[in-house]
Amino acid sequence: MNKCFLIFAACIFAACACGGNSPEPETNPGGQETGPHATVYTTTLAGKRMAESTIRLGKPDDVHSYTAELTGEVFQEVDGFGFAITHATCYNLLLMRAEDRQAFLEEVFSREKGIGSSLIRVCIGGSDFSMDEFTWCDTPGMENFAVHPLDEEWFFPVLEQIFKINPDVKIIGSPWSCPRWMKVADDMKSSYTAWTGGRLNPKYYADYADYFVKWIKEMEGRGFPVYAVTLQNEPLNRGNSMSLYMSWQEQRDFIKQAVGPAFEKAGLKTKVLLFDHNYNFDNISDQKDYPVRILEDADAAKYVAGSAWHNYGGSVTTLDGIRSKFPDKEIFFTEASIGTWNYTFDGCLMNDFRDIFLGTLSRWGKGVTLWNMMLDSEGKPYRPGGCSTCFGAVTISAGDHSLKGITRNSHYYDVAHCSKVLLPGAVRLGKKGYTPDNVTYEWFRNPDGSYAVLVLNQGSDALLNLVTDKASVSCKLPAKSIQSITWKE
Repeated sequence: MNKCFLIFAACIFAACACGGNSPEPETNPGGQETGPHATVYTTTLAGKRMAESTIRLGKPDDVHSYTAELTGEVFQEVDGFGFAITHATCYNLLLMRAEDRQAFLEEVFSREKGIGSSLIRVCIGGSDFSMDEFTWCDTPGMENFAVHPLDEEWFFPVLEQIFKINPDVKIIGSPWSCPRWMKVADDMKSSYTAWTGGRLNPKYYADYADYFVKWIKEMEGRGFPVYAVTLQNEPLNRGNSMSLYMSWQEQRDFIKQAVGPAFEKAGLKTKVLLFDHNYNFDNISDQKDYPVRILEDADAAKYVAGSAWHNYGGSVTTLDGIRSKFPDKEIFFTEASIGTWNYTFDGCLMNDFRDIFLGTLSRWGKGVTLWNMMLDSEGKPYRPGGCSTCFGAVTISAGDHSLKGITRNSHYYDVAHCSKVLLPGAVRLGKKGYTPDNVTYEWFRNPDGSYAVLVLNQGSDALLNLVTDKASVSCKLPAKSIQSITWKE
């Protein structure tokens, strides 16, 4: 059995002797070693952005003082990392020249030419970042179900281009509202015709389940297999421009009475993910532990793959309870945003990497998607009543829809550091031993046998020495930085 060790020495690079035991790592910034080497990607608050360097592999007996050892445990497989492909994202992409759009999408989705993003979230119908409010069945009666012209115009051209670049991308689909004719008021009796708020009328459970089946089959027929769906984006949020309130009791009944049997009858492999909302359940007392309540019902749980989460309230530690109670159910993080209310590059880069990425992965998470991949410099386009203060993972100048007009924000680099070194199907490895203050890391093995390590250093300069029984990799870990390290023996 291979054993791997991590050595962390809290030393300042210029003066570091590390007790005389740890030689300063040899690196080749921006170049390639001619022999066996590890590749390191570094982003720092001081100004480096996914800076690539290489480190010559050393001897396996290059072991020093501070050691962390793999336990031999193997945890969850990881599906990937990425962004939401909303109408707003598509609108801005389609304003770019064809060659610029191709270059940017290759940068995001190509494993050979870019960061290799492999997971996206899409809207089932409209959202607060679509070109209008709509579903695929706005005329009453499921016989009227049809692809909406706005998706034909904006969504599918971009999705087709993405899948040509990376046909293995996985899709998570989420609706912001059911068709309005399926809605009922809070008293569950009165009619309700607004896009914002309302509830799903139980008499339309079968129709709405059929809606999901038809949407998934249409997507698959176009060459876009749907990996998973959530049944309602932010089911406890009544106030979004398109929204639907769905309590855990309603989602439970919808699943076991309609969705589960419909998916089963149709032979769909698409996963059903619960909740898709905040860690704090929006502080609604009778909705606390929303997905747990549903999973406690065996008739519903048998149709459910896992749960999905947002971070607009509460703490990632909420996930600890989910995993401990239902170890066979999967966990995904599906939405976080940056904007005028919270954004600094420095703060969001580090805190989001700690809480959303390492925080989810260390708690059995299989993937992370963030909100809009691209918005313009005015935060547009967005719907009235939607978020007018959000930023995309990248910002493109409203007056210059070109590659030169793109600013890569913190969310871009958070995803890039994970996607670049973790292949879909990577497994998280157990570890034990020494970890210096202010350093957090997770270690993975990729399907091709290579190793990948994600490291967050929120403290001062340190050294990182990765050792197996075949080789060692010693590298510098700058203060206030993220590093992704990968090598194959």
